[in-house]
Amino acid sequence: MFHLEAVSAQRLYRLIAERIAQKIRAGGFPVGSRLPAERELAELLQVSRSSVREALIALELSGYVEVRVGSGVYVTTARGPGMPALAASGNAPGVADSASGIGPFELLQARLLIEPECAAYAACKGTQGQRAKVRQAQRALSDAGAGKHLDRAFHAAIAAACGNAALEAVVLHLWNLAEASPVYERLGKHFVDRKVWGLAAIEHDRIADAILERDPIRARHAMSAHLIAVMARLREDFADSVPQAKHPPPACDAFPSRGRRQRPGTADGAASPAWAAPVSSVVEPI
Repeated sequence: MFHLEAVSAQRLYRLIAERIAQKIRAGGFPVGSRLPAERELAELLQVSRSSVREALIALELSGYVEVRVGSGVYVTTARGPGMPALAASGNAPGVADSASGIGPFELLQARLLIEPECAAYAACKGTQGQRAKVRQAQRALSDAGAGKHLDRAFHAAIAAACGNAALEAVVLHLWNLAEASPVYERLGKHFVDRKVWGLAAIEHDRIADAILERDPIRARHAMSAHLIAVMARLREDFADSVPQAKHPPPACDAFPSRGRRQRPGTADGAASPAWAAPVSSVVEPI
């Protein structure tokens, strides 16, 4: 009998992280130096800034770099062991292995596809008792001012009120994956502060008001706006000291053009450094 190991595709951000780690180990980015800006790295590697953001967080978790919000990303060591598997740090049993490779923005994109419809269904199908629980969860979160468990409870209450057990299960599973993702957790530590919780509270109020007033169109829009704002806040440049969400990114940011681009610091058509060859070129199509 043949014994074959399963083949799994490595996440794009992990490939980006390994490429940058190789450059660090080779001395291309000396210890103590600041890495190029995320926008420049994205252009060099021809990937989205979201993927670069996740890669930099993975490098920080692996000990190669230190993220200093308001300043940039600095190399801390050139003797790392490569890119070890990221240990899940959440408290959701049964999802740690799958969560360790899923990027935060993949999870947020999935939520953006599902949770606005749940909010719309909750507005038009939720019972009086279910909608009251949405309001209760929103007020508890607002009174506390912060709290991931209260944030989850609010979104879970909306999912429970949507009237579709399958949708509710999907929403809860996505939250389990997010809570078990070390990259997601580290992003939150860098960018989710009291000011951000204050912005989220306003967005939560709008969602709850629309659901309580049985307005599915407004509920759907309010949830979409909230999740887009969350993604925008987590995409803020590391060199910016005050996270804001003035310009939400386009929905297709995670699916960059594969067309030819002129890279910073090179003439059109000139050869790029080997380390900066487009990452997309090493990903086998499925």
